[in-house]
Amino acid sequence: MSISSLSATIPTTSFASSSTPSSSFLLRLPLKRYSSLSLNASPSKPPTISASMEAGIGLMATKLGMMSYFDTTGQVIPVTIVGFREGNIVTQVKTKATDGYDAVQVGYRRIRDRKLTKPELGHLEKSGIIPLRHLQEFRLQSVEGFEPNQRLGLEELFKEGDLVDVSGTTIGKGFQGGIKRHNFKRGLMTHGSKSHRQLGSIGAGTTPGRVYPGKKMPGRMGGTKTKIRKLKVIKIDNELNVVMIKGAVPGKPGNLLRITPAKIVGKNIPQK
Repeated sequence: MSISSLSATIPTTSFASSSTPSSSFLLRLPLKRYSSLSLNASPSKPPTISASMEAGIGLMATKLGMMSYFDTTGQVIPVTIVGFREGNIVTQVKTKATDGYDAVQVGYRRIRDRKLTKPELGHLEKSGIIPLRHLQEFRLQSVEGFEPNQRLGLEELFKEGDLVDVSGTTIGKGFQGGIKRHNFKRGLMTHGSKSHRQLGSIGAGTTPGRVYPGKKMPGRMGGTKTKIRKLKVIKIDNELNVVMIKGAVPGKPGNLLRITPAKIVGKNIPQK
């Protein structure tokens, strides 16, 4: 048999004429290795903003301290005094068309120009706003009615009897042991015990032969961001520009606080 007759019997593939494989060939390929060759591949979607939705615009404030408040019936209520310095000015309004989500940026506490960097000063000078130390965003369902350089008044946002969420940085307590950090019990002080405040056994030696991640052990305590929900506003003093909130709030006197309307699912925030 001649070479010319052999070449006539060998079937030719479609890869010689075209650079792309046929659809029947793609259907026979393994999915795991050739998933990128799908004929109906859709373009990747842009990443969505997954920030927490606030029930309404809030304010930034300064913790002043705690005291006892006597109501009209003579009942003693422990309250935290929260003061408001210069600030709480709308510095930027973000919309879905420009930033992909609706939010209002608020500035708080006026400071000197030299305390800010040039990018921070340039951001505030766009709207003609005074230098402010703290900038925070409040993501809202709608940003209608807000505009840059708008002042947010205390009496316009909160009333006596409202429930608010207060977040701040807790007091840092440094490196602490298990008793103070995790409320562990103390060991025996008598009968020859030599384990009084020590942590004790932290796991078996044979199985699993290691310590599980997340084990409660001595370490750094405090200094973390915490939110306390649904605290009641007892009294608002517009002359002194302070608010009395029932109970304790995170941080020590002088710390920055973030106060927002309390979230109530189905009432002021949508159900997911």
